[in-house]
Amino acid sequence: MSKVNENLELEAEELSEEEKAAQKKEEAAEAKEAELEAQIGEFDDVESMNTIVEGEYGAEQIQVLEGLEAVRMRPGMYIGSTGPKGLHHLVYEIVDNSNDEAHSGYCTHIEVNMLPDDVIEVIDNGRGIPVGINAEYKMSSVEVVLTKLHAGGKFGGSGYKVSGGLHGVGSSVVNALSEWMEVEVRQDGHIHAMSFKVGEPVDSLKVIGDTDETGTTIRFKADPAIFQETTRYEFDILEKRLREQAFLNAGLKITLTDLRENPEREEPQVYCFNGGITEFVNFVNNKRGFTPLHDEPISFNSVKGDREVDISLLYNDSYNEILYSYANNVRTIDGGTHENGFKTALTRVFNDYGKKYNILKDNDKKLSGDDVREGLIAVISVKLTEAEFEGQTKGKLGNTEMTPLVSKTVYDKLMEYFEENPQVARAIFNKALEASRAREAARKARDLARRKSALEGNSLPGKLADCLEKSPEMTEIYLVEGDSAGGSAKLGREVRYQAILPMWGKCLNVEKARLDRVIGNDKLTPVVSALGTGIGEDFDINKLRYDKVVIMSDADVDGAHIQTLMLTFFFRYMRDLITEGHVYIACPPLYKVSKGKKFAYAFSDEERDEKIAEFEGNCDIQRYKGLGEMDPEQLWETTMDPKTRIMKRVYLEDAMVADETFSILMGDKVEPRREFIEKNAKYVQNLDV
Repeated sequence: MSKVNENLELEAEELSEEEKAAQKKEEAAEAKEAELEAQIGEFDDVESMNTIVEGEYGAEQIQVLEGLEAVRMRPGMYIGSTGPKGLHHLVYEIVDNSNDEAHSGYCTHIEVNMLPDDVIEVIDNGRGIPVGINAEYKMSSVEVVLTKLHAGGKFGGSGYKVSGGLHGVGSSVVNALSEWMEVEVRQDGHIHAMSFKVGEPVDSLKVIGDTDETGTTIRFKADPAIFQETTRYEFDILEKRLREQAFLNAGLKITLTDLRENPEREEPQVYCFNGGITEFVNFVNNKRGFTPLHDEPISFNSVKGDREVDISLLYNDSYNEILYSYANNVRTIDGGTHENGFKTALTRVFNDYGKKYNILKDNDKKLSGDDVREGLIAVISVKLTEAEFEGQTKGKLGNTEMTPLVSKTVYDKLMEYFEENPQVARAIFNKALEASRAREAARKARDLARRKSALEGNSLPGKLADCLEKSPEMTEIYLVEGDSAGGSAKLGREVRYQAILPMWGKCLNVEKARLDRVIGNDKLTPVVSALGTGIGEDFDINKLRYDKVVIMSDADVDGAHIQTLMLTFFFRYMRDLITEGHVYIACPPLYKVSKGKKFAYAFSDEERDEKIAEFEGNCDIQRYKGLGEMDPEQLWETTMDPKTRIMKRVYLEDAMVADETFSILMGDKVEPRREFIEKNAKYVQNLDV
C-alpha cells in the first residue's frame, strides 16, 4: 500500500462524528437531486409534468408550468417527438376528435385539406364543439377545449361512450404547438369563430354568420419554432393513417386533398369502406400480392355491455404473421389483453378441432401459436368505454376484462366456422401442419449446430477477421461483399475494434423460406455465428458481440440487392438489431476526382461536378465499380475511418410499413413489386442500371 493511500485512509478515520454526519447529509442531498433529475428525464404521463428543476435542489428552484406552457416546454411528452412523426401527429389528434363524433353516430364525413404553406384544415359534420359558457372556467366551451388540458367530452362518460383519446389533451396540445389556429363551429343555426396565436386566444368566440349545417372546422399552422426539422406534411403518411381510420369505421367517409403548390397528389382521395375491417384484411393481402387459402376473410363480431369486439382474419401462402390490433381505433403496436385473448383462443381452436376430427393423432404434438399463425393476416378492433393503455408509447391495451371476451368470441365463432366449412378448415390446417413440421426440422438443425459448436470448441466462422477489443460496446463488424473487398478491408481496418466478415454471393431470400431453410444456410450461418445472438426464438440481443453491424457492398444494383437481402434477414429473424440501432449501411464513394496532386472523393454525380468545378476542370475521373477496386488505404479513408466515413443508420419508424415493404419487394408476386418500384424510383440515386 502506498504512503498516499495510507494517509487518505487515516484522514478518513480521523473525521469527527459531526463531519461524518455532514458528509452523509451532503451525499443524501446529491442522491435526492440525481433521483429528481432522473424522474424529470423519464416523464411518460402528461399529468406528471408540472415541475422543472434548475440549479440547486430547493423550493425556490421549483418552476410550476401552468396550462399549455408545459406543452411547449416538453412537446415530446405529448406528441412523441418534434420531428416529422410528431408533426403528423398533430393532424391525427384533430381527426381523432372528429372520429369520436363518428363513433357516437353524429359524424359521417371528415375532410382533411393540406393548404398552401402547410396549413392543415379538418372539417367534420358532427355536432360541433359546444359553444355555451363553461361554468367552471367562465369562458366558452370552445376556448376551454382548445386551451385547457384534460378538458373535453372524454371525461366522466357523458360526452362520448367510446373515445380514442386517452388524456383529453389533443386539441389543446395542437393549439399550443401551432403558430396560429382558427376554429369555426356550426351549431344552432349560427357559425361561431375564434382565433388563437401560440395557444393564446386572439379574440373571444363570436358569431360570424348563419347556417343550417352542424360541425367543426379547425385550421392550424404548426409552429416552426417547435418543429425546427420540418413543417412540411407528407401526403403518403396522412393517406395511410386516414385510410386506416376509414377501414376501422365502416361507412365513414374521409377525404384527403392536397391543395398546396406542387401537390403530391392532384385529385382528392376519398376513403369509405362499408365492409370495414373485412375490406382492411383484403387490402393488406392484395397489397402484398399473397395468394389466399380461402375465398373471403373470416369475420365475426360480439357485443357485451359497453364492450365490442370485431375480428377479421385471412390465411395466405406466405410464411409470416401480420396482426394489427386496435382499441377505440388507436393502434396498439405493443399488443395487450385483446391480442392475448385472440392468440390463446386461436391456438386452442386448432388443437381442439384437430383432435375432434382426428386431424391430430393422439401421439402428435400440439400445434403451437407460431404454427397456427403462419400465413395469417388478422385485424382485431375492440371498443370500450374506459380504455387503459400501458407502456412508454401508450401502445398496449391493459383492460383485463377484454381477454376473456375476445377469447370466447374467437373460440366460439371460429370453431363454428370450421365446422360449417370443413374444406376451408382443412386447407388452413394443412398450412399449420407444414409449419409445425418445418419448425421441428429447424429445432433439430439448431440442436445439431449447438452440438457441433460444442465439439469444435469455437463457433466463429473461419473467414472472420476478428478485432482485438472484446467489449461489444466498443467494436464494429463489417459484412463485406466479396473476398477481394474483404481482403482490402482486412488490411485497411483498425484491428483494435473493427472486425471483417467477407460475404460471397447473395444470401437466401428469407421472405420466401421457412426457418428450417434459414438455419444452416451457408451464406447466413457465418453472419449468425459472428454476431453471436442466435436467430428466431433463440435470439438474444444481450449476446451481440459488436455494437455496430455494418453492411458494406458495392454501389451498384447488385450491391443494393445484397443490402436488401441482409436487411430482410435482420428484420424477419433478428429484428432487435434494427430496433435498437445496431445496423448500418456503409456508403463508399462513387468517384475519385483528381487534378495534379489534388484529389477528392464524390458520393454522387452532383458532388462529382462540384469537385470538378472546384478544381477548375480538366480532371481525371475514376468511377469505382466496386469495393475491390480500392486499395486498403483508400477503403479506410473513404469508408471505414470514423473521422471521415459516411454511414446510414437503419432504424424502424413504423413496423407495419416495413413489414409491408419487405413483403412487396422480396415476395413472389411481380405486380406489387413493379408498382412499388415505379412509385419510388424517383428516390433512387447513384445506382448503375
